[in-house]
Amino acid sequence: MVASRHDFHALGSDCAVHLVADSAAEFARLAKAAEAEVVRIERRFSRYRLDSELSRINAAAAAGGSVRIDDETAGLIAFAKACFDRSNGAFDITSGVLRAAWDFSTARLPEQAAIDALLPRIGLDKVTLAEGCVHFARAGMELDFGGLGKEYAADRAAEVCIALGARHGFVDLAGDIRVIGPQPDGAAWRVGVRHPRNPQLVIAQVAMCGGALATSGDYERFIEVEGERYGHILDPRSGWPARGLSSVTVISERCLVAGSLATTAMLKGCEGADWLRRLGVRHIVAADDGCCYGTEPIELRRYS
Repeated sequence: MVASRHDFHALGSDCAVHLVADSAAEFARLAKAAEAEVVRIERRFSRYRLDSELSRINAAAAAGGSVRIDDETAGLIAFAKACFDRSNGAFDITSGVLRAAWDFSTARLPEQAAIDALLPRIGLDKVTLAEGCVHFARAGMELDFGGLGKEYAADRAAEVCIALGARHGFVDLAGDIRVIGPQPDGAAWRVGVRHPRNPQLVIAQVAMCGGALATSGDYERFIEVEGERYGHILDPRSGWPARGLSSVTVISERCLVAGSLATTAMLKGCEGADWLRRLGVRHIVAADDGCCYGTEPIELRRYS
């Protein structure tokens, strides 16, 4: 058997497929199929591509109209609407309009008036799915799949590999993991959860033979103003960054589910860990006070 790793860049991230295959040729076939599926999803749902399905939808959203969509797109929007309902509006794929107020390339906070002007254009309850179409009740809205696209791609890439006969390995899209199966001897893969302030350290390692893991945190994009950190995870209800937690990792059966739960917990702030516990979800939390805790064995109890 051949154990190998295929690296590629997609979704604005460093990605990898780790597989154990019967031969080098079989590994290449599986890795090529996995990458192709990730690239397909990026082309369909990237907000940076003018020819993407998402850009076509957002053209209708800007006008407050309706547009016909296919089953894959409808499924993602329906999933997002379920997350919106279960999170009391915290998880909201219409909140991307807040980018007009927040610029994380400069250490400057937006004016409250700029945020207030955008809030009426946010709210997934203003978006309706019916008869193969998506309808926007207000002009000036947009959808942003940034909170679920990478996780969906990890699931789909792994599922493509499984359909082609892969049995051992995992897909890693910038730390969002979907496991295909255990190592050939039945041993689990060990996935490290990074320190939220030092990428060279881990706060925990999770043993995985299947399922998925996703992390949401304040360390990828942020600004610091007068000693305060403002991360890129913005609360659609206030327009301001989530506060209280530095990172949340969730382990679930699907990466799409793990990612949405991790992001929602971040948005719930200090209540996020209790919310995950009540759901019975496996998780690891790094709080703003430097404490690390959760359902998994923790190697680093404090990270600050």
